[in-house]
Amino acid sequence: MPAVKNTHRTTVAQLDVPPRLLLGPGPSNAHPRVLQALGMRQIGHLDPKFIELMSETQELLRYAWQTSNQLTIPVSGTGSAAMEACFANLIEPGDVVLIGINGYFGLRMVDMAERYGAEVKTITKKWGEVFELNELTKAVSTHKPRLVGLVHAETSSGACMPMEGIGDLCQQNDCLLVLDTVTSLGGLPVFLDEWGVDAAYSGSQKCLSCPPGIAPLTFGPRAVEKLNNRQKKVANWYLDLTMVGKYWGSERTYHHTAPINMNYGLREALRLVAEEGLEQRWQRHHDNAEYFWNGLKEIGLECHVEAAHRLPSLTTVRVPEGVDAKAVQVELLQKYNIEIAGGLGELAGKVWRVGLMGFNSRRENVTLLLNALRKAI
Repeated sequence: MPAVKNTHRTTVAQLDVPPRLLLGPGPSNAHPRVLQALGMRQIGHLDPKFIELMSETQELLRYAWQTSNQLTIPVSGTGSAAMEACFANLIEPGDVVLIGINGYFGLRMVDMAERYGAEVKTITKKWGEVFELNELTKAVSTHKPRLVGLVHAETSSGACMPMEGIGDLCQQNDCLLVLDTVTSLGGLPVFLDEWGVDAAYSGSQKCLSCPPGIAPLTFGPRAVEKLNNRQKKVANWYLDLTMVGKYWGSERTYHHTAPINMNYGLREALRLVAEEGLEQRWQRHHDNAEYFWNGLKEIGLECHVEAAHRLPSLTTVRVPEGVDAKAVQVELLQKYNIEIAGGLGELAGKVWRVGLMGFNSRRENVTLLLNALRKAI
């Protein structure tokens, strides 16, 4: 055999990571019980015990989302994979798709929809504002879409989209409603069935306090009907729910090797949600966010989004005139081991994004951050 080349062989130290407090837009710090679950021994992804665990995870997801959708699964990938699964499975070339853009993740929806051949129409608002029902009604009437995509919790701006009446609008106009709940699931009220949402997706690493790498996804009856009546195969093999759905359905038909330990972690994260109770969990996030917002006022800082539409899980804080936003972030990281993030897109350099999500939504974290922010500024 040829001689082994040692060109890239190197000795690296044992892994050692700093004890960061992750108060940015995600990931949040994983709950200790989730970390413990991740470290448990593996079993096969078709093992009877794992199949039992799969069913438990699906039922816990239905509780967290307040839905009875049969097709409710965790996708093997990050939140963006679940996002892409929605568009890959529900869009066929030529479909008119209406996307609401009031932040970065509306733009990502547009990009994905275009890649699957949709004729994309958009409705836009300033980053930090939300859409009124009459604005969406006019856009739906004008464009007659097959699908409407909205971001419930816009991570780039900190705005929460009110959902009243939108599901009825979409049903009356025979179009599907797809909702991004990446920064809302497990942190603020989400009622998919009551709102008439046809498909939704989320991520594990925000209000669920599980590491990134597995992503909740759910399809309601109208979305499943659209999927089953496609004229052509789904263009993305890995995310094709006509096949993946059989692995998570009663057949348990092999499709791919599921990330065993990530499923352990998600199940434990959802178990924590159920133990705490949704109402109590939502209230905790709201109370700690209000404590943070009041503390910002005391040190002379302002929130970017008006209170009525402000996310309790993600706050955009306006950077004061003359302050270097990036320098403050570096100071917090280097001196206090606290991570916050800067703005994206049109809010770059204008805001900090502060997440109080899941396990990290605690009063002591707010107090620590406010004191550190005051000193850093």
